[in-house]
Amino acid sequence: MTDISVTTTSYQAENRSWLLSQWGQGPGENPSCVLDISTFTEGVHYPNGYLESGTQVAVISETGGVLTVGPWDPDAVDGSEVLKGFLHSAVKVPPSGADPGGALVVCGFVKVSKLPGSVDIADLPTASLFHFTA
Repeated sequence: MTDISVTTTSYQAENRSWLLSQWGQGPGENPSCVLDISTFTEGVHYPNGYLESGTQVAVISETGGVLTVGPWDPDAVDGSEVLKGFLHSAVKVPPSGADPGGALVVCGFVKVSKLPGSVDIADLPTASLFHFTA
């Protein structure tokens, strides 16, 4: 028997308006990472099921050259206060809770007002490979 029931699939439109240049965006210049979903909050970091492009991340661990990242928190004291970079593209959070892969932007020109969530430019590191503008 054929299943003709209606299904709904959601998509996330890509928005990289926060990224002001292509510097550091060439082939092979965006390191891959694993997103530790247990460290992100559903209603805060991915209310629609996607972590958005530009989400700020910090390194939780590195094993065999693979970075595991979680949300950046400038007020933390456990290592997550060190900004590693930003998600290059939106990442769908699997319903199973498995940790998805993604790509990072680790250098470039960033327009802070276009980043997802609320980011205070004063909290961003000044000694980094990023140039931040309001």
